Amino acid sequence: MPVALLALALGAFAIGTTEVVIAGLLPEISVDFGISIPTAGSLVSGYALGMVVGAPLLAALGTRVPRKSMLVWLMVGFVASSLISALAPDYGVLLVGRVLSALVGGAYVGIGAVAAADVVSEDRKARAVAIMFMGLSIANVVGVPGGTALGQALGWRSTFWAVGAIGVVVLLGVLKLVPFSPVAEGTHLRSELAVFKRGRLWLAYGATALGWAPALAVVTYIAPMLTDVSGFSDSSVPIVLVLFGVGMVIGTPIAGRLADRALMAAVYGVLITVTASSLLLLLAVHSKVAAVAMFIVFGAAVAAVIPPVQAKVMATAEGAPNLASAANISAFNIGNAVGPFLGGMTISAGLGYTSPIWIAALLGAGALIFALLCGLADGRHRSRVAADAAAAASQPPAKQQAEVRS
Repeated sequence: MPVALLALALGAFAIGTTEVVIAGLLPEISVDFGISIPTAGSLVSGYALGMVVGAPLLAALGTRVPRKSMLVWLMVGFVASSLISALAPDYGVLLVGRVLSALVGGAYVGIGAVAAADVVSEDRKARAVAIMFMGLSIANVVGVPGGTALGQALGWRSTFWAVGAIGVVVLLGVLKLVPFSPVAEGTHLRSELAVFKRGRLWLAYGATALGWAPALAVVTYIAPMLTDVSGFSDSSVPIVLVLFGVGMVIGTPIAGRLADRALMAAVYGVLITVTASSLLLLLAVHSKVAAVAMFIVFGAAVAAVIPPVQAKVMATAEGAPNLASAANISAFNIGNAVGPFLGGMTISAGLGYTSPIWIAALLGAGALIFALLCGLADGRHRSRVAADAAAAASQPPAKQQAEVRS
């Protein structure tokens, strides 16, 4: 495994920790600044909005910047945002720091995925993407609980100081370990934007958003599910969340290996698994032992979505992957919003705390439909390419030369 992947994965770990850890620090922040918990909650929604907008925007602005240089500047921005958050004198400045962190973080993950695929051979690209995204999965198991505990013990600002320190290590690692590659000749914003004319790319984005949405649809409401349905105590909820994160760490590399063997088969397989595990979770959540086991399986299933759909987007955007890959990070964050929103609607409608699991199953099935349509579009694209190649080969040599000169 190239050591450059470790630097990229550590960057994803820092970004993943920053994204989620704020939820555990909201009470301390609300007391410190004298604001309500819902107002402090805007630090979460503001971050999500920054990720959706920032990832493609900064990738577009950096079209003519070498990939390594772009990663370096994005990590500089991440460290700066952590310092702004740690030193924030009021809520408004903290919100600015959070939004800046989201802007650069989303772009880093998208461009970092392309950089990870570039440092390995063709048959290991999805595994390389999986290793980088493992940083996000490990953040849920180690970074978020560790950052929350640190913030509760030493004050919420200490968490941002710690994340900023990790960012400095990542910055040095990218400078030292990630190989430099010049911008490909002919690469410009117009060529990057041109890939969005490919309808099959939008189908892949749909599979990403709906395929990841089940994770947040369920996890957002996992506490009342465990306490009111499964019968767990409040103190047991963090333990189950950690086990869910362990499942994510297990599922990510497995999916990467499968995607390298057969990409579309892996995409179909993980989305079927998400749907099936959601349905099984509906039954298992009524038993403590079964609920714990299925939350681990469900965590592995939803994390397994990430490497194949990210690899699929990069393959579909061949020739101009940076902006398309960054836009897929926006698709993930759309899933972050859609899942909890729909799950909350069903609970508000009086359908009970297990109703978000039904939403997860339906979202998984919807993602599978998008993936199947994408596969059909791929087949039509290959047929057109083959037909064009056959037509060109059948032309007389003189005519081919004339067309080349023209």
